Amino acid sequence: FLLFLLTELKSAVFDDFTKEEEWKVMLLDDYTTKLLSLCCKMTDLLAEGVTVVENVYKNREPVPHMKAIYLITPTKKSVDGLIDDFINKSSSRYKAAYVYFTDFCPDSLFNKIKASCAKSIKKCKEINISFFPYESQVFTLNIPDAFYRCYSPTLEKTKDKDAVLQVMAEQIVTLCATLDENPGVRYKSGPSDRASKLAQLVEKSLENYYKTDERSQIKAKTHSQLIIIDRGFDPVSTVLHELTFQAMAYDLLPIENDTYKYKTEGSGGKEKEAVLEEDDDLWVKMRHKHIADVIEFSTCVISFQLSVSALSQLMKKMPLYRKEISKQVVHLSIAEDCMSKFKSNIERLCKTEQDLALGTDAEGEKVKDSMRVLLPVLLNKSHDSYDKIRAILLYIFSTNGTTQENLDKLIQNVHIESDSDMIRNWKYLDVPFVAQQHKYVRRDRSKEETFQLSRWTPVIKDVMEDAIENKLDSKDWPYCSRCPPTWNGSGAVSARQKPRTSHREERRSSARLIVFVIGGVTFSETRSAYEVSEAYKSCEVVIGSTHILTPRKLLEEVKSLSKPKDMVCIKDE
Repeated sequence: FLLFLLTELKSAVFDDFTKEEEWKVMLLDDYTTKLLSLCCKMTDLLAEGVTVVENVYKNREPVPHMKAIYLITPTKKSVDGLIDDFINKSSSRYKAAYVYFTDFCPDSLFNKIKASCAKSIKKCKEINISFFPYESQVFTLNIPDAFYRCYSPTLEKTKDKDAVLQVMAEQIVTLCATLDENPGVRYKSGPSDRASKLAQLVEKSLENYYKTDERSQIKAKTHSQLIIIDRGFDPVSTVLHELTFQAMAYDLLPIENDTYKYKTEGSGGKEKEAVLEEDDDLWVKMRHKHIADVIEFSTCVISFQLSVSALSQLMKKMPLYRKEISKQVVHLSIAEDCMSKFKSNIERLCKTEQDLALGTDAEGEKVKDSMRVLLPVLLNKSHDSYDKIRAILLYIFSTNGTTQENLDKLIQNVHIESDSDMIRNWKYLDVPFVAQQHKYVRRDRSKEETFQLSRWTPVIKDVMEDAIENKLDSKDWPYCSRCPPTWNGSGAVSARQKPRTSHREERRSSARLIVFVIGGVTFSETRSAYEVSEAYKSCEVVIGSTHILTPRKLLEEVKSLSKPKDMVCIKDE
């Protein structure tokens, strides 16, 4: 995924300078800084002749003898940064500008550039990369406000929802273009028209893109599929306590912007920061493991079960191994923080949550009275209101809705009136509370080995496997495109038994499954993409959404749905 992005940037930007041997300056904004940091290192940029990377927003020392490459988003702030560098011809910061926009540049901004500094710009190009590659198989559109815009009843009769769906469609198309895919588009039909509307918009935008793409003629449909799903499709996976490393850490620890803060051992311990990113091989290796396996793995790597304190001392004595040991210190510290929270409170919750979510206990016996399972959690004073709300939601999801009277009693007895919209507002995601709801028929996983407190499997994993095996019912999962043979059961087959040696070659020539969830995706769902890709060697699964969700973040967003627009933070379009 990231390799595709690097290749796209190289062909669209750096290949313009292949014949030039002079050094260049590169200007980025906040979005493109994140974008570039994910798919390449400074050594890659040096190889392309880039000697300095600067922020286009900030004041900089002029380098008038060097050309400047501007890789920026077509926003007023970024364009103003570009114009400021050349507005005065006698004191231009750079020799010339080569401008590359990540998306379509509006006429108003383009005309502003023409009027201010047209003579200084040697090239201006739109390269269509308006998605954010969060991980190797995970992307976001970086628009968390889309949750409010799509689901709030206060915007139902406004143009906000249609406008944000159009923006999302165009961003999804840039992802498809980067992957060189023209996939068959399908969606989960349901009570709302969000998924079908977005699917239709994506299909139309794909048609327009490949008709006007300067690199090729009209591109035929590829063997890949794009499936669009509404967030209310699987509410359980959004509130359940997950015990795999990444999901658990982001749920229980105060990790902001993928940054984990921790203190070194000792009386003079300093606070340090570690970014959890794709470039960290150890993080990538461990993030999808169950916390029990992470603890075991960590203690095996660090022989004799060395503590964080002992590791810190070891680093001082072995400077050659400092970087590797430092990573192990960080991840062991995260694991210890998670286990501390787990042992103090979460462990007792997990059994209740799993029993409610699955409707059966660890022995496979059916739960006869869900309220009896729920009550110990509600009566336990050590659980905070968020955990009780999550348990109540799981109870409601598991019983396919409840009565209004019962819901009111639950909210009053647990004293969560001020946060009751975290529960009531799920109706805006088409998750009914006082009526039966249709459930996706689950795959039988009774023979799969699992931990007792991690028996739940995200519904989206079933969807991925069913899609690859051509088991999705076309009535529930209609296509927006004409259905070629490879999508109707005669082409795509399970590749579980194929040899590992042909894995890369198969991926290069075979199908890809792209899954997009409207309104946020959880870490347990992103993990599913990797697991299914590993099980089905001939199909790579890529998953994305408007943004990444954690349970607490989602509950706050659900609560905000009933608020008026001026009380909710909404980004300007």
